[in-house]
Amino acid sequence: MPDHLIGLLLGAEEDWPQAFEAILGRVGPVALSDGSTHTFRSERLTIEPFDLVDPVRTELVIDRLAYWYYHPREWLKKAALVNGTYLLNSPFTFQAMEKHSAYCAMLRLGLKVPRTILVPYKNPIDNVRWAYTAQKYNQAFDLDKIADELGYPMYMKPFDGGGWRGVSRINNRDDLHQAYDESGEMLMHLQATVEYEHFARALSIGPETMVMKFQPDEPMHHRYAVSHGFLGESAGNQTVAISRIVNAFFGWEFNSCEMLVQGDDVYPIDYANACPDVAVTSLHYYFPWAITALVRWSVFTLATGRSGRVDLHTRRYFEIADDESLSYDAKITAYLALADEHFDTARYWQWCAENLPHLEEQVHDWVTSADFERLLRETVDATYPERERDQFMAHFKGLTDLWAADNKHERPHPEGVTESRAVTR
Repeated sequence: MPDHLIGLLLGAEEDWPQAFEAILGRVGPVALSDGSTHTFRSERLTIEPFDLVDPVRTELVIDRLAYWYYHPREWLKKAALVNGTYLLNSPFTFQAMEKHSAYCAMLRLGLKVPRTILVPYKNPIDNVRWAYTAQKYNQAFDLDKIADELGYPMYMKPFDGGGWRGVSRINNRDDLHQAYDESGEMLMHLQATVEYEHFARALSIGPETMVMKFQPDEPMHHRYAVSHGFLGESAGNQTVAISRIVNAFFGWEFNSCEMLVQGDDVYPIDYANACPDVAVTSLHYYFPWAITALVRWSVFTLATGRSGRVDLHTRRYFEIADDESLSYDAKITAYLALADEHFDTARYWQWCAENLPHLEEQVHDWVTSADFERLLRETVDATYPERERDQFMAHFKGLTDLWAADNKHERPHPEGVTESRAVTR
């Protein structure tokens, strides 16, 4: 009986790991049609010295740490290359394909990324070769002229991202120079704004996607709005497709994508997030779906022997991009077909229907249990000052109770495409 071990590589998070552990424990033995029976468990990984040829017990690792902590990042690379460990997410492409590279790649595919300009460092970088190199090769440039051509308002943000670190809205020249002066040794993009009706944030886990209405100017507990049907059919389909296309292109499987939506036009602006937000105090209503998808994809991956992939197959996407006979919509459809092939989407949903028919009901049972309420209370107590805890406990409990009321005994949808109306399509 194959016993599969999932490793959780964690930082400061406690809420979603406990939820994952609880739901994984409810999966139970999975008996497949070939006569094999599979069991699943998880453990939280520790950080310690390692030999490059050490064995690795965990077949799959969910990584939430390596984007900033380099020792475990290098262990993940070793585990993938030497031991064949399956990684969520790939440190190879997230290290090489930061937001700047991600913008370039999606522009190459013809997606509607707002105009973006990379400007040189404001302050000298800490390198003895800087002064000579800068004096000989750096060209003077007019920051005001660049901004005037790009148009106000705009955004200045680090080329490699980092959870809203260093992001500034630039309304005028004073804002421009203040933000640039404060950027120091960060390498910055200037990005044009887009007039938009909706800010959409899509969370994708394997072949599953949830598109949510996002309100970036609100406090964290209000940023994800429970707003059903806020996108039209075309825009809704595009947001789902773009999120999945981005992930398949880069080999990512646990990522969020931010998009601005104006009518039927969708503009992706941020889609390289190595550690997407899955906190219960952020996602609230959508938290049970996220944990279900993470368990479901992990179990499917291990039980079916899915192999991890280090290399990328970008040429297949570029061939579509270079086909002048295809319209924008036709290209999106063709890219999505490649993405669904990568994630084995049809097989995934068929496999889940046959082997995990009980999972949705188990999740519902847990979310309505005293154990979930305990987790929620502990998270609220750890997040908010004492005087606000009852208020926020009532807020988040109300939203998760609403999810429970809306999702009694749901079953996985065969197409696996979910949009924020709480309807699959």
